Amino acid sequence: MSEFFLELFSEEIPASLQKNSRVILLDSFKKLFEEKQLIFKKKASYSTPNRLIILFEGLVKEITQKTEEIKGPNINAPKKAIDGFLRSNQIDKKNLFKKTIEKGEFYFFKKPSKKINTIDLLKEQTPLILDKMQWKKSMRWGDFDLNWARPLKSILAVFDGKSLDFKFHHLTCSNRTFIDKEFEDKKKIFKNFRNYKKFFYKKGIIIDQNLRKEFIKKELQKNSKRKNIIIEFNNKLLDEVTGLVEQPSILLCKFDQKFLNIPKEILIITMQYHQKYFPTFNEKGSITNNFLVVTNNKDKRGLIKLGNERVIEARLNDAQFFWEKNKSQNLVKQVSKMKTINYFKGLGSYFDKIQRMRKLAGMISDELLISKEKVELSASICKVDLISDLVSEFPELQGIMGGHFSESQGFDKDICLAISEHYLPSGLDSKTPKKLLSIALALTDKLDTLVGFFGINQKPTSSKDPYALRRSALGVIRLMVDNNKEFKIKDLISYSTSLHRDQEFQLSNKFLQKELIDFLLDRLKYYMKEKKIRTDIVEASINSYGVNYLNKIYKKALALNNIINKQIGNDIILSYKRASNILDSELKNKQLELSNTTDPGIFKNDFEKNLLKKINELRKYFASINKDEDYGQSLTNLADAKKVIFEFFDNVKVNDEDKNIKKNRLELLQMLCKTFDNYINFSSIETN
Repeated sequence: MSEFFLELFSEEIPASLQKNSRVILLDSFKKLFEEKQLIFKKKASYSTPNRLIILFEGLVKEITQKTEEIKGPNINAPKKAIDGFLRSNQIDKKNLFKKTIEKGEFYFFKKPSKKINTIDLLKEQTPLILDKMQWKKSMRWGDFDLNWARPLKSILAVFDGKSLDFKFHHLTCSNRTFIDKEFEDKKKIFKNFRNYKKFFYKKGIIIDQNLRKEFIKKELQKNSKRKNIIIEFNNKLLDEVTGLVEQPSILLCKFDQKFLNIPKEILIITMQYHQKYFPTFNEKGSITNNFLVVTNNKDKRGLIKLGNERVIEARLNDAQFFWEKNKSQNLVKQVSKMKTINYFKGLGSYFDKIQRMRKLAGMISDELLISKEKVELSASICKVDLISDLVSEFPELQGIMGGHFSESQGFDKDICLAISEHYLPSGLDSKTPKKLLSIALALTDKLDTLVGFFGINQKPTSSKDPYALRRSALGVIRLMVDNNKEFKIKDLISYSTSLHRDQEFQLSNKFLQKELIDFLLDRLKYYMKEKKIRTDIVEASINSYGVNYLNKIYKKALALNNIINKQIGNDIILSYKRASNILDSELKNKQLELSNTTDPGIFKNDFEKNLLKKINELRKYFASINKDEDYGQSLTNLADAKKVIFEFFDNVKVNDEDKNIKKNRLELLQMLCKTFDNYINFSSIETN
């Protein structure tokens, strides 16, 4: 058993490209070894900014492939197909024999046993695997024709302690690599990964990115505890800085306290996204003027700390200037400037969008019984921050800055909150607005977007969604589900469509309403599946109610999913299926017509009477409930009917010789199933 160890040394590869390249490269070698039936014990991939490393341990040195029959084309296949088979397997026609299998008579050939030396295979296949490497972003340099993330400078490849010595474009593989990435004048020979890892660890370089990430996290926590400050870890940022350094060191820096008067979102985004710093907070959750920097070297002379503090000072000076300038610019007076900002071709300017939103928000306010004036005012100014210097500099803060601007200009708090939250929710796990005004504005914005883009046929495809319409649709769903609200979505879509046409925009999609409704229901399916709701329950609930009941669909499906594998769920499904199976079988007779009632006057026993009584109790219950249905209670009531239902089936013969009695009993079962269907249509729910 031997070790295969590959290192690709290049100029610094961006952190965003490292993970993907590790996965692709490791998977490529894994597939090769599995295809050739080469057994290995362990596999791993590592990366630093300059090094991409693949490791396989316990790899066999050689393997003898057994004799194998290879199936070729049908004997009646065109000559071209047969020649292609011969060519691809490097054999002559005399090597073929005919064999009849289930699908007909085919050509076969017997592939002889063959001994494969792993080192020879690696010399041959490694350059081919490297040549197939796909990068999200790549470059060429000098006179070389190699495409790589950054200029590739060295390849170290060792198997069983021996160098592979293959050529790859302008590089020759060896068992040596650069040990100093800054000067690239020193190289060292490595015969195994253990010595390689040990050598760099002594130099303070952590090769394993997972260990490096854990080290950084612990050091950040240690520094924050020392100063009695708190770090809210951003995993994306943590992953990024892990890919930016190989010798991590933590510096505690600070900026002038005067900048704490700037909205904290500006401070956070400046530090996290622009400078890759970690902001800190006090016990009350307020941001402090301390921040932590992950550097690639120890700061023995304090110059790195000084440099980072100077950089953040310059950035925050700019931010403060723009904040003071923008917050004093009257939002209402700037609405007319939105006429100069194009929203989308065929959908007008942002001013046009605002006018549509004002009217649509007014309709939604009627459903929520909130101030129409406030909703319309919120819609009028919610997009004005797009023309501010701050949003131009920090696009991620659109909406949030609008909230701060409106607050500084004395607007009501609920208006400020609605403006800051109107882009939410922005994903599966993001925050959802809770205040009624915020819900109204967020829903208005998303519906206007969806109707507009579907109207001009800019719909998502299976692979592309450039205008984030799936996110907007999911936002519509979460606004209802997370707030336990229902809206007349059909009416809102219809009204929004008319608002576009009133502005003389040509919505060419004749099937706009149907396609958008289907799209919303499809997004609801996705959301429910993400919440681990069973597929059959998802389908049954969606087929039971329309788009005006998105919240009800989700809540009923969730409640049923929570009990489906318990005794109560089993009782409900078995009770329903005993009745529906008999009904389905009898209704195949097209001459049989059942009414929606049954005749108690021809009941022959108490079991029939008891079942009708239970059905009427359930019907009375479902007739009495309103929008605030307790779905758990509904399911409990259905499950409690099991005793009466099973007693009926155990003691009553449904298929009685008397046709009138049989028909009456089938009508009783139909009433039972339809009563159960008041919850959802259980016919497509699978039994456990």
